[in-house]
Amino acid sequence: MKKNSIKNERINAEVQRALSRIIREEVKDPRIPLMVSVTQCKVAPDLKTCKAYISILGDETARNECHTALKSAAGFIRHSLAGYLNMRITPEITFVMDDSIQYGVEMSQKIDEVMRRQNAETSEREEDASAEETM
Repeated sequence: MKKNSIKNERINAEVQRALSRIIREEVKDPRIPLMVSVTQCKVAPDLKTCKAYISILGDETARNECHTALKSAAGFIRHSLAGYLNMRITPEITFVMDDSIQYGVEMSQKIDEVMRRQNAETSEREEDASAEETM
């Protein structure tokens, strides 16, 4: 099976959907926050391994605790995944922290801040211009 085949893409999407459900509904570890997203799954062409990219909103300690909790629950998650997927081999899961959502939130906040400053400067210029016209 080719690396980017349609079958592999479908398997990636199905594994991602199942992992999201398992982490959200079945894993009962208090170190795993409610705002955990499985952003992407990459199953190897031989279906033996899977890299699951996980994004967590929160500070660095919350991310590290969640990553540790997911690594310790990997066996349970793999067992649950076997129940969701109809595959001969259930891939071994490696959790990789993905900071793309956190990065997007930070960039959005920075853009909003720049826009507020720009709007404040524009309104100040308009007030100055209108004050000069009245003189």
